[in-house]
Amino acid sequence: MGHREDLLEGAKRCLLEKGFVRTTARDIVKESGTNLASIGYHYGSKDALLAEAYVSIVEGLSDDFDGGGSATASTEPGSLERFQEVWSNVIGTMQRPGSMWHLSMEIVVMGDKVPGVRDHLAKAQREGARGIIPLLMGGLEEDVPERDVDTLGKFYMTLMMGLIAQWTFDPETATSAEELTEGLRRVLAKAGARAAAGTGAVDSAGSAGSAAGVTAEGSS
Repeated sequence: MGHREDLLEGAKRCLLEKGFVRTTARDIVKESGTNLASIGYHYGSKDALLAEAYVSIVEGLSDDFDGGGSATASTEPGSLERFQEVWSNVIGTMQRPGSMWHLSMEIVVMGDKVPGVRDHLAKAQREGARGIIPLLMGGLEEDVPERDVDTLGKFYMTLMMGLIAQWTFDPETATSAEELTEGLRRVLAKAGARAAAGTGAVDSAGSAGSAAGVTAEGSS
């Protein structure tokens, strides 16, 4: 590997051991066997390097989100079954000892102290919102329209951050995939009942389901 790859791998190890705030440039240099000048040359700053290292760690979990392809192969896109399977896999990554999702909470709580990292990750979060949609709804990431990123993608990322907070704070009472799915099922059922009654609160159960990334058929 060259210095760029060495720095990235070293930064990833430092993040998992020390977190964002306590990791220094010298820590990364020592861990990667490079030099301080290499950080600026390849990444521009330590914060930019740490942000890229974090994104790389998260991307490494992408296969876990769909169970190595099992979720997308065995469940219908947009169905409650797919919803539960994918979120069960996501939560599984949060249950592991020393979960890397603690790093996300560090950014939320101490973001003002690591503005460079926060700004880089804010940009990366949008791509995360784009990438999670095909897992639940099918299709290809490159075909996801911007409107879906701004609606479905942000909806899913909101769920993600809520789950990360719960599983970091108190795993004993954190929401399970089954509970999350049952909550969505009840929302869809209520929306369908109101539509059938002609209240005008929603156009149909299908429109409410689309907002949540679940087909009306999947809610039955």
